[in-house]
Amino acid sequence: MGRVLSVCLLVVGIVHLLPLAGVAGASRLSALYGIAVAEPNLELLLRHRAVLFGVIGGLCIAAALRPALQGVALVAAATSVISFLLLARAVGGYNAQVGRVVTADWVALAALALGAVAYWRMRGAA
Repeated sequence: MGRVLSVCLLVVGIVHLLPLAGVAGASRLSALYGIAVAEPNLELLLRHRAVLFGVIGGLCIAAALRPALQGVALVAAATSVISFLLLARAVGGYNAQVGRVVTADWVALAALALGAVAYWRMRGAA
């Protein structure tokens, strides 16, 4: 179960690290999300979002190697993924690039569900 959880956390970590490229600036954000990022306030918010995703991704990868972090990583990542999927459903009308983000988050959610089962089974066995 420990290896399953570690692999799941690595998958979720990678999904969360992908948007970190947006820190590079407006042109990278435009490529990631298929939107014009011409306004400085939007650029600031999206670049900060990229940093926060990097934090969650780094936490998940660290948790894959350090069991003491696994519970926190699962909760943080689940909060991120579930909130985004709920917001995407509520807002709708997103473009193809954001649709890829939605798809990646569904993959992350599946990995989180499997990882959570492994986590609780390990805790029950301890």
